[in-house]
Amino acid sequence: MPIPEDVTGHEIDKDVQQELQSLPKGLAEDVAKNLVMVAKLIDEDPEQAYAYSKIALRLASRVAAVREAAGFAAYANQKYSEALAEFRAARRMTGSVELWPVMADCERGLGRPEKALDMAGAPEVHKLDKAGQVEMRLVAAGARRDMDQIDAAIVTLQSPELASNSAQPWTARLRYAYADALLAAGREDEAREWFAKVVESDKDGSTDASDRLAELEGVEFVDALGDDEADEAPTAAPETAPDASADDEE
Repeated sequence: MPIPEDVTGHEIDKDVQQELQSLPKGLAEDVAKNLVMVAKLIDEDPEQAYAYSKIALRLASRVAAVREAAGFAAYANQKYSEALAEFRAARRMTGSVELWPVMADCERGLGRPEKALDMAGAPEVHKLDKAGQVEMRLVAAGARRDMDQIDAAIVTLQSPELASNSAQPWTARLRYAYADALLAAGREDEAREWFAKVVESDKDGSTDASDRLAELEGVEFVDALGDDEADEAPTAAPETAPDASADDEE
């Protein structure tokens, strides 16, 4: 698959670059470029990202970072069985528990929420950093909702991180999950309150909390110009004849 000329492979994290040093130089560069493409495309074009990940996997399947990237590309395409296999392989290579929450979420994707809950109670969770523990809590709450245990999901999300006033990278997502669970439980007033808190903490607009809040408050969005004003608004002037002639001559 083609790789843009401006992609050098040096864009990847230093830790990954270090992993790739075990490969011959030319091969390491090819793998690095494909990993860069995975990272660039995984959100906007997950299918293409998946294709690049398969190339990297074919070139260097014994590199943990490659297995992890392939796992996330498969995960983005809802290929949960494949993603889980790649994450397990990466974990065996590194011994790290960092991927534990996303592995549990793959179990959810495979229709096994009970397995995800088992993983949420495993000793590995205590080895996760704070961000990982919050992610595990979100996965566990999602598993509860998969099993129609809405009240249990709400309780699962109640934590010091949820109550904290300090904004962290996970704050908006945690509050959003809590607000959504409250709404699913019919606790609309509380849901409205928490969606408002999401809006406060979601500086990047990564959630649709503002829309959800507006919907709960019965706000309807209308065009800035009324019908009469729209009718009176000036129309764009047509292109002049000289411009059109110039185009024809070209």
